[in-house]
Amino acid sequence: MSSNKFHRKNEKFCHAISLILSCNPNKSAYYLPPHLNISGSLTPILSLKRYKMKLNTPIFNAQQKYRAVIWLSFFHILIIAASNYFVQVPFEITLKLTALGAANDFSFHSTWGTLTFPFIFLATDLTVRVFGAKDARKIIFVVMFPALIVSYVVSVLFSESQFQGFNALTQFNIFVFRIAIASFAAYVVGQLLDVIVFNRLRQLKTWWIAPTSSMTFGSMADTFVFFSVAFYESADPFMAEHWAQLGFVDYLFKLFVGIMLFVPAYGIVLNIILRKLQKLTAAHL
Repeated sequence: MSSNKFHRKNEKFCHAISLILSCNPNKSAYYLPPHLNISGSLTPILSLKRYKMKLNTPIFNAQQKYRAVIWLSFFHILIIAASNYFVQVPFEITLKLTALGAANDFSFHSTWGTLTFPFIFLATDLTVRVFGAKDARKIIFVVMFPALIVSYVVSVLFSESQFQGFNALTQFNIFVFRIAIASFAAYVVGQLLDVIVFNRLRQLKTWWIAPTSSMTFGSMADTFVFFSVAFYESADPFMAEHWAQLGFVDYLFKLFVGIMLFVPAYGIVLNIILRKLQKLTAAHL
């Protein structure tokens, strides 16, 4: 292999790592984030490496990035459609505080949509990590108007979690449309804030700070925008009076689920991506 050819391939490998790590490619020191091992402890997957060359060769060509954006956009729409259905399926959680000496138990209601929607934050954070904030924002702008239509159609067809028949679409439902607008606004605001926060923090060596922070602020914005737009002074007296309290409880539960389930899932998926990238690029060295 000629020295120029080897240099180009070595450059490509180093740039691949720099893209995932989100570091300045002109710097010489790069750290791979730690991953979750079987025991659950955090261990680094690679020790400190130093690369002296300037990295300017993209690891993904335009066609590959285009396909990735399309598939990720479909994934976002799928999660939005599923969440608009599952948000109509409630469940109750009761904390047995009386066993700890409290006077009463604590109960609250949530929906299965709380467990499905955070998948979008997971996908967005991984997109920012691998492709950058620009492509993550592109996905949001591609998805937002189809998401509005999907939110309305799913909410009308499956009102109260029961299939209402396609004839339900022939009549415009202003209450459902308001909820669809709320879902649309919450998605755009929450995801854009998620991208901003994650993009600012992704250069930190501690891998979990960026996804935890972005999910915390993104979910906060998403929840507040949705409940305020959907139920502030709405036709439903109960929701109009209690939307703030219900939204706060919903946010706390989403935050708990996100930190306990989706942040570790982010670490595991990121580790898989890094390992595959190492194998693919090492094969060309």
